[in-house]
Amino acid sequence: MTVYTVVDGPLGEMLLVGEVTEDGGTALVSLSLPGQKGAAVVRDGWLRAPAAFEEIAAQLADYFAGRRTGFDITYAGGGSDFQRRVWQALEEIPYGATVSYGEIARRVGSAGAGVRAVGTAIGRNPLLVVRPCHRVIGADGSLRGYAAGLERKERLLGLEGALAP
Repeated sequence: MTVYTVVDGPLGEMLLVGEVTEDGGTALVSLSLPGQKGAAVVRDGWLRAPAAFEEIAAQLADYFAGRRTGFDITYAGGGSDFQRRVWQALEEIPYGATVSYGEIARRVGSAGAGVRAVGTAIGRNPLLVVRPCHRVIGADGSLRGYAAGLERKERLLGLEGALAP
């Protein structure tokens, strides 16, 4: 069963979508921000269930308050094998750090021309904020590509202390 809720945050209302697990928990499928390219849209048959996301919402609130540097959230599957490898590499970027798209390509064995494919996979990350694609920047240190807008990427990196003053 697909469940969802909307949670307020400093980046706007976040749409959380999940699947109920066999043990009654919630596996996060998507975290979308307003105006995001490729954002999830509530569909007929989905159940609004704020209680299913209480723990996730609490972790997000702690992150935005500077009390949490990582997330302990069950994610639903999804994506191709390549996308999952790229997304795993994103999860390994430490809080407050940044890496280039080229570095992610090297980590997943797709250097060179594979940088573009890595950028596409990162752009299809359905779990903004919690799977930290905002920590990936251009080789020259510039902020590039973020489905929810560069100003939000800058805010997240600023929150994490990853931007030079």
